[in-house]
Amino acid sequence: MPWGKKKVSTVKWKVKERKREGNMNSDDRKWKMIQRHLGYNDQEMIVFKDDPRNEEVLNKGGDLANKTIILEVVESHGCNSKHKIGDKFFFDAFGNLLTELCPKKVCGYSLNAALMMVFTANEMLFAGIDPNTIRFKRAGCFDVGLECGGWGRIVLELRVVEKSNSNL
Repeated sequence: MPWGKKKVSTVKWKVKERKREGNMNSDDRKWKMIQRHLGYNDQEMIVFKDDPRNEEVLNKGGDLANKTIILEVVESHGCNSKHKIGDKFFFDAFGNLLTELCPKKVCGYSLNAALMMVFTANEMLFAGIDPNTIRFKRAGCFDVGLECGGWGRIVLELRVVEKSNSNL
């Protein structure tokens, strides 16, 4: 089939699919949307829906979509990636690094510490707890710094804000 005809048939199929979804209730639309997003087949979707935690997380998705997790560099010395105090790494509330908002270079070794803090903030959001109440909200990168035989070191501090207040 020529490419143009294939594209037209794909568009027609999508229109039909959208019409079918328009006849669904909001709960069915939610499940269909997540199935499409994750690329699950019908059997995988049954397994996904059988775990009540998944529905709980999906039901909180709207609130979470308005959150931004920020890890700010609060100490820096000898960083090979040139991270400096005030640099910020931005994540959405689902743990995705928002690269377009971050410094041009993001040191992979700093992510070692960052990911555990992002995961903790993410879990707290899912549980309905303000992640800004974390007692220990700072972590250092993997490099131990010159004084311990490494090259440099940065310290990151976590905070979670509403997207509109993220000071991008």
